[in-house]
Amino acid sequence: MTTYVLGAPLGASSADRAHLDLGPDHPSRSGLVEIVCRLNGDTVAEAEIRPGAGHRAAEKLFEVRDYRQVLALANRHDWQAPFVGELGAVLTMEQALHLVPPPRATWLRTVLAEHARLHSHLGSLSVVPSVLAPDQVLARRLHDARDALRELVADLSGNRVHPMLCRLGGLSTDADPGWLDAAAELAREIAPLGPLVRDAILAADLPRGVAVIDGGLARTYGVTGPAARAAGVDTDLRRTAPYLAYRYLPLATPPPDRDHTGDAVARLLTWADELTETASLLEAAAEGAARVDGPVSVKLPKVLRVPVGDTYHAVEAPLGRAGWWLVSRGEKVPWRLKLRTPSFANMAALEAVLPGTRTHDLALAVASVGYVAGDLAK
Repeated sequence: MTTYVLGAPLGASSADRAHLDLGPDHPSRSGLVEIVCRLNGDTVAEAEIRPGAGHRAAEKLFEVRDYRQVLALANRHDWQAPFVGELGAVLTMEQALHLVPPPRATWLRTVLAEHARLHSHLGSLSVVPSVLAPDQVLARRLHDARDALRELVADLSGNRVHPMLCRLGGLSTDADPGWLDAAAELAREIAPLGPLVRDAILAADLPRGVAVIDGGLARTYGVTGPAARAAGVDTDLRRTAPYLAYRYLPLATPPPDRDHTGDAVARLLTWADELTETASLLEAAAEGAARVDGPVSVKLPKVLRVPVGDTYHAVEAPLGRAGWWLVSRGEKVPWRLKLRTPSFANMAALEAVLPGTRTHDLALAVASVGYVAGDLAK
């Protein structure tokens, strides 16, 4: 048995313990995940993915916070796209309360959701120039783009990592025209990175047929997002069940000639293409928000109680469908608030397809299936 520890090497490798470092900007750098493999020569015969103890317990923490306080914790599990966490929570609670935010808040939430998607995709794709197809110049460009995105959200919220911008009924702050212009300009600068990453993947001549997640397996394990679209399974909620302002944006159907083989390379190529598509959506959303005036929040009573019942809402997070199930007994705090995270589904599928993978292809296999440790362990 050999245990592959994801993250930065903290000590020397041994015959039964090795480090799998996917680069300084990859979500795996946080550690907390191990893959225990039984090997047959240099091939994985059996694999078990073990999330570490991240001291999360997010769902239980939600149950002792009132509905406003929940939002301060909801962006902590997927730290590559923190805004999407608070967005999923607030949309679920607003649905239960029959609360409609102002139109400008809806547009700005759309801008911030695509902003978070760009940040997440850049982090996942950073493995290409850092490890799979080494290119220091391209790696620096991806790193600088992520840093610029963090600075932009800090300009709006005061926080580079956890924005805490969502409020029940809207947002905590408005964006001025200069901020929206800066968001659109940054999107235009990031858009060309998608083709550059795609070219790097193809030029590296990476092995095909590694860790194949086909359409049937994607449905079995509930895989969604880019990993499913790489297998020809398109369940993008932004198009199939539009929310926020997505019905007004140019969401293109995946082209029929896209690689749908479902292997590791197909997943990376899909991510690279979606990087450019997301940049285009961010630019369009910023321009749309600039045309909508009005407030970004509504007045609420001091004490909020959600009516008795249960509510489910899902959003298209960067790694796939993120679902929230709220159960209320009419009190000031949720009775239950459960998460369905894309990281869990993705890694469950990866565990199933790792057997047959050669050890020198493990980095490619793992890097192609998106996850964040906090999103995985909750």
